Amino acid sequence: MTSAIGVLVAERIAGALVIDHGIAGAVRSFPEHNSVSDALQGMPSEIIVQRIVDVVKPLLEGSKPSAIGLGFPGIIRNGAIEDSPNLVQLKGVHIQNVLREALTPIAAGIPIAIFNDADVVAAGLAATRGHLARLIRVWTLGNGIGFGRYPFQEGIWEGGHLVVTLDPKEHFCGCGGKGHLEGIMGQRAMRLRFMDLEPEEVFEHAKQGDRRCVEFVKLWHRALAAATANCIHLEGSGKFFITGMNSKYLNIALLGDYLHEMVKLTPLQGYSLEIVPGGEEIALIGAAVNGSQSVERS
Repeated sequence: MTSAIGVLVAERIAGALVIDHGIAGAVRSFPEHNSVSDALQGMPSEIIVQRIVDVVKPLLEGSKPSAIGLGFPGIIRNGAIEDSPNLVQLKGVHIQNVLREALTPIAAGIPIAIFNDADVVAAGLAATRGHLARLIRVWTLGNGIGFGRYPFQEGIWEGGHLVVTLDPKEHFCGCGGKGHLEGIMGQRAMRLRFMDLEPEEVFEHAKQGDRRCVEFVKLWHRALAAATANCIHLEGSGKFFITGMNSKYLNIALLGDYLHEMVKLTPLQGYSLEIVPGGEEIALIGAAVNGSQSVERS
């Protein structure tokens, strides 16, 4: 890859020129300060599109990118956002066509490709850690639970909504479904479950021996092990990265013990787990990588 532009539309809009799997120059963003959260909530879709154009425009000055890759939250197929609980105003928008039209005056002829935001994190980790030739998957642990895959492959990939328990009382997932991974591990779900404790207090109390919290921490790890085992049984072993703000709570040894209980077929036991820092820049690199590779595939 020579150069491409990566854009992430999540808590805010951020974009960067990426050259040889590294960010070249400054990251452009709206809002400019990352301390402002949820700036896009309720913003009309046409305004979001215009802000993306504003972020991309200065990145084109003096550069000839091979592609523009963009990451959005939600179910994304064939350039359309079929659903997006985090940015509901984009549900049903064929964002690839809309952006292509909006960017034509400043980026005519440059291919545009749209991806799920967890998929671009996976691509960014693959690029920056030398794994572009292998299958990797990533769990992002935050307010929700994201699942990303590299190499990019069309699909739903809503791993946060994998069913990991048949207990009908497990109803804390934001989508309303029962038994979901996100309903156990998500920040929002933990707050609903423990109305008297913040998530960080739950894990701290577990260290101090509080029985209720100890049992939940076991459930939290077992849920991620179950979801990971499901992925292994469907696609095979490989590298799993774990990132996001709540990855700090993860006991990798405990997760590995539970996973070993669940994956017993010998050909599937060549998996590995690693907690890594993620962040916006990794996602921007991944969006550019996926964008460039989509041009190569076409």
